[in-house]
Amino acid sequence: MNPNAPAPADAPPPSGPTTVLVLAKEPVPGRVKTRLTPPFSPEEAAELAAASLADTLLAVLSLPAARRVLVLEGRPGPWLPPGIDVVTQCSGGLDERLAGAFGGCDGPALLIGMDTPQIGPAHLAPALAPDGWDRCDAWFGGAEDGGFWALGLAVPDPALLRGVPMSVPETGAVQRARLLDAGLRVRELDRLSDVDTAEDAVRVAGLAPHGRFAATLGRLNRAAAR
Repeated sequence: MNPNAPAPADAPPPSGPTTVLVLAKEPVPGRVKTRLTPPFSPEEAAELAAASLADTLLAVLSLPAARRVLVLEGRPGPWLPPGIDVVTQCSGGLDERLAGAFGGCDGPALLIGMDTPQIGPAHLAPALAPDGWDRCDAWFGGAEDGGFWALGLAVPDPALLRGVPMSVPETGAVQRARLLDAGLRVRELDRLSDVDTAEDAVRVAGLAPHGRFAATLGRLNRAAAR
């Protein structure tokens, strides 16, 4: 059995104390994954973004959670499976939008993005285990590019995110320091690569070769080779 495989579609989703949030943009050409162009066209980059988001949401459905929420900029599409609630992102910079996502929660919350389609239950199991919040105030998943792919807070406090510089090499270090400076006990999740460039896409697809993202990338690369 693959421990990273999502639960069957007809199985009831597992429950737990934590709300799982996914922050995402609607996969519209020219508005998502712009660093993939070139070599991909804006339409192809949007296809890859949609596949990445679909894989992420299917993984979320297999996680033990009190609630599963897509915090979306834009409109839902065919990539949205049943069982995921949708709320609208607030306006402002990325730090404000992240803060707003946590501000809508009244209990433990774990937030991930749409750029790590390789995630599976094993990556988030420590934070979502029955004892995941014992002697722990925050979970932090750093990204290879210096950012972070996951952030969990036992007590969601939007002030912990506001003002953190986003999309720069020191984003993860500043965010983690913000948690520690607030006196929080921080535990670490695996460090992962997210998809920003075409090289990232190939690497990440290789980590989850049976997902929709890998299938979409393979199809686009085969079409380009003809």
